[in-house]
Amino acid sequence: MSSFSGDETAPFFGFLGAAAALVFSCMGAAYGTAKSGVGVASMGVMRPELVMKSIVPVVMAGVLGIYGLIIAVIISTGINPKAKSYYLFDGYAHLSSGLACGLAGLSAGMAIGIVGDAGVRANAQQPKLFVGLVSVELQVSVNPCGMVCLCNALELKTAVQLEMIIFGRE
Repeated sequence: MSSFSGDETAPFFGFLGAAAALVFSCMGAAYGTAKSGVGVASMGVMRPELVMKSIVPVVMAGVLGIYGLIIAVIISTGINPKAKSYYLFDGYAHLSSGLACGLAGLSAGMAIGIVGDAGVRANAQQPKLFVGLVSVELQVSVNPCGMVCLCNALELKTAVQLEMIIFGRE
């Protein structure tokens, strides 16, 4: 028997949250990169001089995986076996934090891929659309992932720390 004073299943939920943040965000990044990459490849046949300018959606999709990695690291460092006081509240908070980040990253990746594919093809036909493409890509990627993912995950992480202070746990 271990000397762990918290719930024995709580770390499972915490690590599941860390895995969800990383896996779902990377799935969104992969989908967004693939879908936008198809648009860049088909556009490159028509207008090869615009290829480097058109990789903006591909780069934005790749950032989603980094958001998931950041939250996964924050969650996993909060699971400290030496503290011996990781409770179900902590595990559930970390699980919901990871799911919020991961699913926001997945949906943002799908949106980036669809908008990026159509936008890059439209940019090949009318180069004046580039600024509009970039602004739409920023709205698609920053709003769901930057705001929902990072803020919600950090808020839930703070809730765990506040709960520890209120109830006097280490």
